[in-house]
Amino acid sequence: MPWTPNDAERHTHKATTWALKELWAKVANEALERTGDEGRAIREANAVIARQANA
Repeated sequence: MPWTPNDAERHTHKATTWALKELWAKVANEALERTGDEGRAIREANAVIARQANA
C-alpha cells in the first residue's frame, strides 16, 4: 500500500510542512516501487527530507 503525506509524521520529524510531507510520500513510494524494500524506501525519503530541511 502506498504511503500518503500523513504517514511522513510517523517516520520523520523534519517534514514540518505539507509540501515536505508530500515530497516524503513521493520519494518513499518511488523508492519502494524501484527496490521493493520498505525500509530502504523510508530511509531514502528521510534523507531527501533532511537535505530539504537543511537547505
